Amino acid sequence: MNPAGKPGKTGSLMAVEVALARLLEMADTSKIREHERLPLAQVQGRVLAADLVSTLDLPPWSNSAMDGYALRLSDWTGEPLPVSQKIFAGLAPEPLQPGTCARIFTGAPVPAGADCVEMQENAEVQADERVRFTQTMAPGQNIRPQGQETTVGELILPAGTRLGAIEQGLAASLGCAELDVVRKVRVAVLSTGDELIEPGQALGPGQIYNSNRVLLCSWLQRLGCEVIDAGILPDDLPTTRARLGELKDVDLILSTGGVSVGEADFLGIALREEGELTLWKLAIKPGKPLTFGYFRGVPVIGLPGNPASTLVTFALLARPYLLRRQGVKEVEPLKFQVPAGFVWPKAGNRREYLRGRLENGRAIIYRNQSSGVLRSAAWADGLVEVLEGRTLIEGDCVSFIPLSEVLG
Repeated sequence: MNPAGKPGKTGSLMAVEVALARLLEMADTSKIREHERLPLAQVQGRVLAADLVSTLDLPPWSNSAMDGYALRLSDWTGEPLPVSQKIFAGLAPEPLQPGTCARIFTGAPVPAGADCVEMQENAEVQADERVRFTQTMAPGQNIRPQGQETTVGELILPAGTRLGAIEQGLAASLGCAELDVVRKVRVAVLSTGDELIEPGQALGPGQIYNSNRVLLCSWLQRLGCEVIDAGILPDDLPTTRARLGELKDVDLILSTGGVSVGEADFLGIALREEGELTLWKLAIKPGKPLTFGYFRGVPVIGLPGNPASTLVTFALLARPYLLRRQGVKEVEPLKFQVPAGFVWPKAGNRREYLRGRLENGRAIIYRNQSSGVLRSAAWADGLVEVLEGRTLIEGDCVSFIPLSEVLG
């Protein structure tokens, strides 16, 4: 066992961290600059294009955190106090009359002159409708002060924030009906190989159904991308060149298959002949033949053709690249340490990402880790990271990346 858990040597293969850093550098140089203004209800999953700065204090006035009674502590000597007004949420109160208390409800403005709210559970209403307080009270008790959450001019959400339900709610609380968001990244998705046919067609000899393109198109839509389904490329170099050349008005061409060193890997040939190949062969398993380059100036990410390889490399490399293109700063998924619930006796020379899930606080892995088995990911709820050169016994710590972190 390698208890230190340090990455091992990768030989001529590029380490995952190096590949990701280079991808993000290239994404930084080609960020999407155009943006659009959308109704708040339509910004789910989009990226904020400009800082959101508060134009008001939240709350706009001090308000009660409880149903109870507002009073001035210096007026209370232990004797019951008469009630001078009732204050409901949404009403503007009168200043508190000296020597009285005010019936107040949660969220209602605290009247001028009051410095405490006592909850109704600690108050007794007397027969003459005066209120007796049964507990010791303190200044500011149960009062939410003006500006407790935000103040005018305060930065609330920086540009580059991905907008979800919580961020939408926060913007609504500031009165925003619309937000400026980065325009969608336009991604053309294609698959390569004469062996691929579309679901619904009859399988011929040597043919398989194309699952990768369905997976990626759905995933990209969840990431807020504009998806152009470019279909299946046949194993033909002139056709590959022509079809790639048609994809001019996109921000990224995303392919699966056809980027290794086989004689029929025409996408890789086209990139070498009419573009630039920047990344090639990573120290990752599954997914070694991931490629990044340009075809006539258009960025191209070539993912491996095996389904589990497609999933892992898109999750860990293509997804962060796409988010950074939109200006998102924090693009790497959350991962945390858990005990291994399995044995890994043979150290590898590549970083491995095993399809696994948590059971009783331990990571267990699917029985078949073949890169061609997509079922392993449907069974899993995360990726278990095994570093280069490391073996494991049960109980050793491993990093776990929840699939929920990368799927949206």
